Amino acid sequence: MTAIDEDRDRRGQAGWNADPVLILTLVLLFGFAAQGPVRRLLATPVLQSWLTVFVAVVVQALPFLVVGVLLSAGLAVFVPPSFFARALPKRPALAVPVAGLAGAVLPGCECASVPVAGALVRGGVTPSAAVAFLLSAPAINPVVLTATAVAFPGEPRMVVARFAASLAASCVMGWLWQRLGRPDWLRPRAHAHGAGEGRGEAFWGSVRHDVMHAGGFLVGGAMAAATLKAVVPSSWLYAAAGNPVVAVLALSVLAVLLSICSEADAFIASSLTQFSLTARLAFLVVGPMIDLKLFGMQAATFGRGFALRFAPVTFVVAAGTAVLTGAVLR
Repeated sequence: MTAIDEDRDRRGQAGWNADPVLILTLVLLFGFAAQGPVRRLLATPVLQSWLTVFVAVVVQALPFLVVGVLLSAGLAVFVPPSFFARALPKRPALAVPVAGLAGAVLPGCECASVPVAGALVRGGVTPSAAVAFLLSAPAINPVVLTATAVAFPGEPRMVVARFAASLAASCVMGWLWQRLGRPDWLRPRAHAHGAGEGRGEAFWGSVRHDVMHAGGFLVGGAMAAATLKAVVPSSWLYAAAGNPVVAVLALSVLAVLLSICSEADAFIASSLTQFSLTARLAFLVVGPMIDLKLFGMQAATFGRGFALRFAPVTFVVAAGTAVLTGAVLR
């Protein structure tokens, strides 16, 4: 066989392996052959319950996630970091609560808050204030609070409690950083956009990235919530929920593991009806401040040393403020 024939044979094999028509045909044939077992599986009560919870959570949460992504992309692209440096008080002790409150009027999900906080530090904002904004922006902005009100109808105290506990945790972490933090622990890395990329392109690029990224975590969180409701024996959940300490710890750890976007986590929390409002409040306060994806983003933006010190302290402070706030508003 000549070299030309061998080359044609290789190209023919590559085309055969990557033929999308063939792949689609095989998928359709498999689906047709398996429709009987799939229909019987979908008819089982467990799976119907699972699908009901999953679809309800996703449909309720998705609009808030999209709105939050649009607003956070606009903040990151169109508002210069130097604006915050000029607007905040010069004294760090006062800049911390002001920066924390700024999260209430400047929406941003946690996926966007990390690079924004890095840009704030590079723009001259004191690190303690940047830390407060990093934690408060995804937790107390209007989109998140509105989603919480929708997810907990008839429970306005959950909105008040989430706002108070999240703001308190943000300020405590900012003041702790002012007192104990060292400059060499916080080293924000430059965030580079594509060469020649305009603001419009950067905006839509950020929207596409965050929708796909946060949407994936939303689907994963909805699947986990549906599994807890439909598959895990209710006796296990009631046993965990019956002990206040275990309930708070369990939902705090769950918030870290699920890594749900803050615009959608209220709908997950509202579905965990076996647990007390205080335990679910801990889920809502801890999740936007520290989870698996945030740990990775913080390590990439500020350095591993920062993330390793920041994450455990944030977890304890966030869970503690949630418990104290829940006790006050009970």
